[in-house]
Amino acid sequence: MEKVDPKTEAKVAKKWRQFAGLVVSDKMQKTIVVLVERTKIHPLYSKRYKTSKKYKVHDPKGQYKVGDKVNFVECRPLSKDKKWRVVYSK
Repeated sequence: MEKVDPKTEAKVAKKWRQFAGLVVSDKMQKTIVVLVERTKIHPLYSKRYKTSKKYKVHDPKGQYKVGDKVNFVECRPLSKDKKWRVVYSK
């Protein structure tokens, strides 16, 4: 999806957020729950610590099961909680 910048008349490619994580649930139809872990550094103490977050991801093919590693990108809202879709590798 490309947009044209009116000032420079150049095409600007839209950047979507992209994550990789581990599937922790596949009980819903066409939806998987993916756990993404990150390492952060505390601003005062400079200590590294892990944080994690779960995302509901659209998987229309039902291809991914619990324990699989998956890449996913941001998309339009598909439901109240689901704003991500799977990137299928070829």
